[in-house]
Amino acid sequence: MRISHSIDELAKKIWDYHLMRYALEKADCILVLGSNDTRVAEWGATLFLDGWAPLLVFSGTGAGHKNDLLATGWDLPEAEIFAEIAIKRGVPKDKILVENYSENTGENILFTKELLKSRGINLQKFILVQKPYMERRAYATFKKLWPEKEVIITSPPISYEEYPAGAISKEILVNIMVGDLQRIKLYAEKGFQIPQEIPEDVWKAYEKLVELGYMKHLVRE
Repeated sequence: MRISHSIDELAKKIWDYHLMRYALEKADCILVLGSNDTRVAEWGATLFLDGWAPLLVFSGTGAGHKNDLLATGWDLPEAEIFAEIAIKRGVPKDKILVENYSENTGENILFTKELLKSRGINLQKFILVQKPYMERRAYATFKKLWPEKEVIITSPPISYEEYPAGAISKEILVNIMVGDLQRIKLYAEKGFQIPQEIPEDVWKAYEKLVELGYMKHLVRE
């Protein structure tokens, strides 16, 4: 399906809102959240190899997305696939922890918290790694569930135009971004995330895209 220029403009407004554009700072741990995009794992490995933190944690099973737009089709959990990518990139295996049970962003944070606690590891500052259009939601979830920790959110430096690749078409991308914007509002109301202001023009872009049929990733209330 070809995406028109007008739809691109609406989608880019939402894309830009999702990006938080934090400057990187040295941290105690790089926490990479699982997804269907291996570029997230590559970026986490790059950050480790560039010396931003001494520990790399991969979190996620992918089981919660088996039948939706975020399905991977992989036989192994996302965290294990991501860890293999990092090791191939040169990250020492003993500097990696894998949490391979979580099925959503909230569980990514909670289960990682329990994993570190079980290992007697007490860290203060995290670099959280996710896809560009999930920066804001991942950040909001972390701050709700682990507020006493410092967190910087980052994502692979890929533009909206460059992001579609392989099985991730632009149509799928727009549907997912629209759904994630809905979740920023809805999940804050449900207490799953900290509240965040959504500018009027961004919400209007959301409403227009929903009106145009980009509804495949919406939460059915």
